[in-house]
Amino acid sequence: MTLADKLNLGCLCRTLSPERLRQQLETDATLKGMAASLAASHPHLFSESAVFLDPAINTTLAQAIAAIERAIALPAYQQHALSAAPDIARLDFGPASVFMGYDFHLGEDGPRLIEINTNAGGALLNAALARAHRDCCAPMQGLMDANSDLTGLDDTFVAMFRSEWQAQRGTAPLRSVLIVDDAPDDQYLAPEFALARQLFLAHGISAAVGDARDFEWKDGALWHPALPDQAVDLVYNRLTDFSLSEPTHAALRAAYVAGAAVVTPHPRAHALFADKRNLITLGDDALLASWGVSAEDRRLLQAVVPRTELVKAEDADALWARRRQLFFKPVAGYGGKAAYRGEKLTKTVWAHITAGGFIAQALVPPSERLVDVDGVATRLKLDIRAYTYRGQVQLLAARTYTGQTTNFRTAGGGFSPVVVLPVGPDKARLTVRPELVEGSSPCQGASTGPVLSPSKGSARTQL
Repeated sequence: MTLADKLNLGCLCRTLSPERLRQQLETDATLKGMAASLAASHPHLFSESAVFLDPAINTTLAQAIAAIERAIALPAYQQHALSAAPDIARLDFGPASVFMGYDFHLGEDGPRLIEINTNAGGALLNAALARAHRDCCAPMQGLMDANSDLTGLDDTFVAMFRSEWQAQRGTAPLRSVLIVDDAPDDQYLAPEFALARQLFLAHGISAAVGDARDFEWKDGALWHPALPDQAVDLVYNRLTDFSLSEPTHAALRAAYVAGAAVVTPHPRAHALFADKRNLITLGDDALLASWGVSAEDRRLLQAVVPRTELVKAEDADALWARRRQLFFKPVAGYGGKAAYRGEKLTKTVWAHITAGGFIAQALVPPSERLVDVDGVATRLKLDIRAYTYRGQVQLLAARTYTGQTTNFRTAGGGFSPVVVLPVGPDKARLTVRPELVEGSSPCQGASTGPVLSPSKGSARTQL
């Protein structure tokens, strides 16, 4: 076990200050009350405990993501992926797609890629959460600061959107952004839409949140009542209609096809990255070698991409026989919807899966995080999400949960910040300070419990 494993399974420290989280979320008067509203409507959205990550695993994640992006950039890969995609995915206007999400389980032999998402939600919420955890505890600063710089994340995110705009529009000024979904106020992560709007406004960009069904395509421009006095320059697309094929999205589709609005994420990115059939391709070493993927990149992909295969009716009996070692997902699935662990399958569900449109992925059990739930030490499953742009990791977050797939219904679980442990001998010099155990907290307003801090005199971890 690595030190990170030992901390995840042995440290009940709770480092979230609700007051600091409120401050991080409510950065503008228009956002006042968000923290209280989230606590009432989303009681298990945020975990009070951080997740620890080994620095070598962190390096592997970054290297694997870069290798995947290099493979996907190859013309042969793109031709292969797009051959099974809708026609709209063949359009390439230049943008790469914001907030790519790479989800990993930490297996016994290292990280394993579970899926890639093109509209990964939660980045802004996780940035606020990570800052609230890090700001909390002075005794942990030496450890918490081992992660990436969080103070410049807002600028990084806005620069990402400007880069998307410039990829299609060059030096023309970005004037307006519309954050869209169907019935956005009813979406589970609707509070993040408000955070995105305020982020753009704070950087001098007109912004609003709107219903994607209310677009109007006229006079060669895209219009929306949420931005009544100007055409929409850029659409921050949170729809799960990945090909923009639903009739209610006809105006958005027409503007996108005409190149009249910059749309990100977009259909091409979903086809190249998030279609689950791509996991089959990324694990096919011989095919990747024939396309010119380097030996080092193929080694990385073989290490992190679990064996994945397309479910075919003719293979139903063989797949059923080894279902306990498999996880089944719809090709165009998202958010764990209609995803099934093989050992839990019923015959009715199996008939649906074998009818087509599913992949079977080698089961990679998630690692675990020990948390305090009402005074009871409880083990929760965890996964790691890397929010990226153009192959570069911007932010790491974890999700802790119980059940078959990630969810936000688990007491003690939810989004958790990821603390990457320091590299070098000092990473083992951690101990629990007795004065911070039970009944006290180094953080005003934080939950009580054991808190780790660097110890100059200890060469071991005392849990």
